[in-house]
Amino acid sequence: MWIERWEPEDERFWKEEGGERVARRNLVFSVLSEHIGFSVWSLWSVMVLFMGPEYGIDAAGKFFLVSMATLVGAVVRVPYTFAVARFGGRAWTVIAASLLLLPTIAAFAVMEPGTSYGTFMACALLTGIGGGNFASSMTNINSFFPLRKKGWALGLNAGGGNIGVPVVQLVGLAVIGAGGGPRVVLGIYIPLILLSAVCAYRHMDSISSVRNDTGAVRAAARDPHTWIMSLLYVGTFGSFIGYGFAFGLVLQTQFGRTPLEAAQLTFVGPLLGSLVRPVGGRLADRFGGARITLWNFLGMGAATGVVVVASVRESLALFVGAFVALFVLTGLGNGSTYKMIPGIFQAKAEAGGLVGEAAAVRGRRLSGAAMGLIGAVGGLGGLGINLALRQSFRTAGTGTGAYVAFLAFYGVCAAVTWAVYRRRTAERTAPAAGPERNPQLGYAEV
Repeated sequence: MWIERWEPEDERFWKEEGGERVARRNLVFSVLSEHIGFSVWSLWSVMVLFMGPEYGIDAAGKFFLVSMATLVGAVVRVPYTFAVARFGGRAWTVIAASLLLLPTIAAFAVMEPGTSYGTFMACALLTGIGGGNFASSMTNINSFFPLRKKGWALGLNAGGGNIGVPVVQLVGLAVIGAGGGPRVVLGIYIPLILLSAVCAYRHMDSISSVRNDTGAVRAAARDPHTWIMSLLYVGTFGSFIGYGFAFGLVLQTQFGRTPLEAAQLTFVGPLLGSLVRPVGGRLADRFGGARITLWNFLGMGAATGVVVVASVRESLALFVGAFVALFVLTGLGNGSTYKMIPGIFQAKAEAGGLVGEAAAVRGRRLSGAAMGLIGAVGGLGGLGINLALRQSFRTAGTGTGAYVAFLAFYGVCAAVTWAVYRRRTAERTAPAAGPERNPQLGYAEV
């Protein structure tokens, strides 16, 4: 269904004319579709656990498989973002959900010893399209909710999607524990993909005022805040997806865990990180995304320091505990950074003299365009993590060098967050204020 009039910032429209009810319904089925997309995207983090010596692929080769899935998932986020405006949120959700059948059926057909590495690589690349669902889903839901609700709505939408990572790992654990093969996992997801496509077709809507706007894309690409937030999102989401894909392999390679033992631990961190993402958005709604993001990066740095110590001491219990804490912090940071994006662009619109609905419309227009770019760059962070771990294990036989690099990067992210969005002088980066404007307008509360 196409919706011709959509004014979520109008309290009467939102509460009395059914706007909130429509937005929540679309959110529910957006979460379902994105959830399945994340599960498909992270399939190879599970498939590699089944790939014993009979497959003839070493640890570096397995890291490369999951890295390529991450790469494609990041790249396709850009076109997926703009597909919402081209086809409408409802139609594109149906299309995107249906496309997930391609990698799932392909993997089902070839998943057995003796298959060439190139064939496995092609299947891993195909699963990357599941990562695109996040971008289109977030762009679509961003249009449905008012600014005061975006932290919660975007956090819930993303968290429900992110939880697809631990869910597919739990499915893999159950199948491994029952003595089943990888095709059982794939066979479970094929009907779920069809269900999500049917639900999107029957229960979702498209907003007619959302149209492709190349001007908004160009404006978002030129705005330095798009690239600053991309860096911060590399630190939060890039870490979440990178660790989610790699953690099981790290446990097998560095600590000698069996596939079943690794699977029993792999899902815990991604599960908790997914569940707390809405909490990060809610905290950002209340206290400001910049504040939560800054403290979050400081916490991620501390947790990574413990990971380094655990790696050097070869303490599995300390390593797993620190990594679970790190996963939780990535989830909180995912929610707070995405809350910042619409707040930044609305603050800029208000600094330019716009007020009320006009400022909100411009903020939605630019933030929707920026989300695709930010989400794509953030996804590339997962690629970086997997490649760094691959190189560290190849050269030193341990992941310690990679963990030290991650620790340094979180320090950079914390410094950037403070310098751009929390430092008092950053509050005066807006254009020169006129008599009607607030000269202290800044980003500390976005």
